[in-house]
Amino acid sequence: MQNLENTHLAQISNKHNITAYFRYVDDILVIYDSRHTDIKNIQDDFNTLHPNMKFTAELESNNQINFLDITIHKTPTKWTTSIYIKPTFTDSIIPYTSNHPPQHKHATIRYLHNRLNTYHLQHNEYIEKLDTIHDIMRNNGFPTHAYTPRNPRRPSTTTPSQKPGNTTHKWAPFTYIGRETTYITNIFKKAGIRITLCTNNTLQNLLIQKPQPPDKYT
Repeated sequence: MQNLENTHLAQISNKHNITAYFRYVDDILVIYDSRHTDIKNIQDDFNTLHPNMKFTAELESNNQINFLDITIHKTPTKWTTSIYIKPTFTDSIIPYTSNHPPQHKHATIRYLHNRLNTYHLQHNEYIEKLDTIHDIMRNNGFPTHAYTPRNPRRPSTTTPSQKPGNTTHKWAPFTYIGRETTYITNIFKKAGIRITLCTNNTLQNLLIQKPQPPDKYT
């Protein structure tokens, strides 16, 4: 896609008067003026770029369109955005009582809060999605004191020039078995060793059938 964009996008954009073009992996958002541009002609041109690539078009409906995890709303004077939740969405995350590293359990909660505080949402939309986060946490056994992440992600103030050029870190992987793992890993952290945690219930371990020992009573 990057090669096709570098070689053909400027020509297609000028030919069809495309106002703006955005792409993330295989999702593309094209902004245009329907008085001067026919999206069907744009799609036809894109489908001639490579024999193994087929582009489909989804048009806006009721002055709105979904792109990635946002919904873009068009008004006569401006655009607004809201968080888009797919119809197949479920509120299942790692339960709070499961034997997983706390970092893994809180990762989804931090992500949901970060997204909520990053996007420019209307007040009623913000409150609605905050309630949704609370519902997800309640349904997965998270306590109320975990509603606000203790360490919310903040934009880094370090510039590239300030970052050490040849800094390397030592890492140690640990299989999480409970609080004992936390006590042990804290010792390594104090020694400047970074920790990565994993669990035994991986998809590979669940699918591989382990040989059973022979029954000693047979």
